[in-house]
Amino acid sequence: MDWQALALTLKLAAVTTAILLAVSVPLAALLVLGRSRLLAGVEALAALPLVLPPTVLGFFLLVMLGPRTSFGRALTTFLGHPLAFSFAGLVVGSVIYSLPFAVQPLVAGFAAVDQPLIDAARLLGASPVRVVLSLFLPLARRSLVAAAVLSFLHTVGEFGVVLMLGGDIPGATRTLSIVLYNQVENFDYSAAGRTAAILLALSLLALAVIYNGGRSSGGSLD
Repeated sequence: MDWQALALTLKLAAVTTAILLAVSVPLAALLVLGRSRLLAGVEALAALPLVLPPTVLGFFLLVMLGPRTSFGRALTTFLGHPLAFSFAGLVVGSVIYSLPFAVQPLVAGFAAVDQPLIDAARLLGASPVRVVLSLFLPLARRSLVAAAVLSFLHTVGEFGVVLMLGGDIPGATRTLSIVLYNQVENFDYSAAGRTAAILLALSLLALAVIYNGGRSSGGSLD
């Protein structure tokens, strides 16, 4: 077992999930509470990684963050190093790739909150931030848990974006999915089985958390 790759994978998933929750909660609230027609385009962009092949997304990010574009060169000058083939680059790619898995459960949960409650809160002078903190998050806590777990698991198992954007650098960009690919490519099925078993165990554990929590709260995931 490549314990270094396991630690890197868990670190990447944890950092990505924290960033996604910080971004997705206000974005989902905006999509539910907003009235602008432009929000449909925003929602479509947020869902784009669901239908875009991971290797395509990884390629676009690799080109955009690399020295071939003015943005990539400016970013490299500002940071002192390129984002491509680095852990920070993997975080950027993972956040973009897993964004729908955080936003969509939250949008569903926020939209399920009774509209009369929202109208009453607004009538009493509650700001959008207060509505989110006092109504959305408490009433849609199951959706928040689902968004966190799905984001974490999706990051743990991602392959195409990691391979295109990060490559295979031990201790920097080599995740468990890359390790599994290398083991299968080298016909080391025994080691590949152990790596796959860890990924399977993480997935089953996370799904158990979601469904057990939903059952204890009356079977609802919202």
